Amino acid sequence: MDFESFVGADAVWLILAAFIILSIFLGIRVVPQSEKHVVERFGRLRAVLGPGLNFIVPFLDRVAHRISILERQLPNATQDAITSDNVLVKVETSVFYRITEPEKTVYRIRDVDAAIATTVAGIVRSEIGKLELDQVQSNRAQLIERVREQVRAVVDDWGVEVTRAEILDVNLDDATRAAMLQQLNAERARRALVTEAEGKRRAVELQADGELYAAEQEAKARRILADAEAYSTATIAQAIKENGLEAAQYQVALKQVEALMAVGQGQGKQTVLLPAAALDAFANAFQLLKARS
Repeated sequence: MDFESFVGADAVWLILAAFIILSIFLGIRVVPQSEKHVVERFGRLRAVLGPGLNFIVPFLDRVAHRISILERQLPNATQDAITSDNVLVKVETSVFYRITEPEKTVYRIRDVDAAIATTVAGIVRSEIGKLELDQVQSNRAQLIERVREQVRAVVDDWGVEVTRAEILDVNLDDATRAAMLQQLNAERARRALVTEAEGKRRAVELQADGELYAAEQEAKARRILADAEAYSTATIAQAIKENGLEAAQYQVALKQVEALMAVGQGQGKQTVLLPAAALDAFANAFQLLKARS
């Protein structure tokens, strides 16, 4: 073998080795954890490569799209909406999403960000149009949930998952805001008047309850006193019935002695003039009491 033949054979081997190395280099694809690669063969979808080490057919397959699967946030958007009671509001929204099926995102939609933003704006206008302004303010959580569900159903055909869809703020124009403030002040004044009236009514009720309770207690005391007097009278009547006139004379004598003792317990010096008949009566009373004892 001459020198030229040897050189020619080495060149062929070198070219073959270079081709093999290039094929291996082109056939191995390392996909990062945060990406998915869309592979085409002659312009048609061939495969979707996930994170890690992948192999493709060199010179036939090519990586046409490198898609990030990280969560993305659309710029905050503001759109006008009209409530069911004809109030114009400006709604600020925020959307977070991530691509789950790159083959759908690549081949079914050109600008996924703009498509999602338009979809969210339309759904928000539609949902707010079903509610009155007060319901929009008080039921914001339910409104956000309905918007999120409808957005997810629409973007599913684009291989996109909406992770969050939020209504950040609902703003009113100056005229509507001034009217609502006036209405709020009027409502506060009305509540203050109602509270004051309720307080006065309660005070009157409590006073009436107190007076009624006092009258009931007084009537109860009188009833107890009357019952005691009736019992005393019945006792005396029973004693007269059983012991005759002597029992009655005993009770009269007891009252006369009690009256005389009360007169004698007065303050200071005093003179009590009693008729002779009274002295005889007291004497008889003492004699009767002595006899009873």
